[in-house]
Order: sequence, then structure tokens, then C-alpha cells
Amino acid sequence: MTLEKHSFLSEFPDHHHTIRHLKMHDRHFAKLFDEYNDLDHEVFSLESAGIPTTDDNLEQKKMRRVQLKDSLLAMVKKEEAAQ
Repeated sequence: MTLEKHSFLSEFPDHHHTIRHLKMHDRHFAKLFDEYNDLDHEVFSLESAGIPTTDDNLEQKKMRRVQLKDSLLAMVKKEEAAQ
């Protein structure tokens, strides 16, 4: 199985300009964006380095990452619709 990082920018390259704009002008978006990327790095590290953890812990982290991704994408789409 190939492990991949799922950085938010690489997941949604078509929204690159909006994401950058929101990171600079929306504190809440920036906070969630940083949390998403930190969590993505943590999940990748746990999986790739074989760091001992419980399945539940890893799954909770993955679920939180999905929740953050959904929230961030909704904010991006809302911003783009307002333009």
C-alpha cells in the first residue's frame, strides 16, 4: 500500500487562489487549515513510520481530518460563490 500525504492545497489545486486568500484574511479558516495540515502530517507519520498506536486512535485522527477537509472546502466554496 502506497502512503500519501493529503495536504489541502494538493487535494484542491483548482481552488489555490481562494485558499491562499482565505488563509491570509480569515483567522478561523487559517486555524482550521493549520490543524488539518498538522493532523495530516501526524497521520502520515504514524502510518509510514509504524509508530505504535491503537486502531481507534488512528481512525479518530482520520475522521477528524475528513471533518476538517469538509469544513474547509465548504468555506472555500462559500467564498467563491460570493465573488
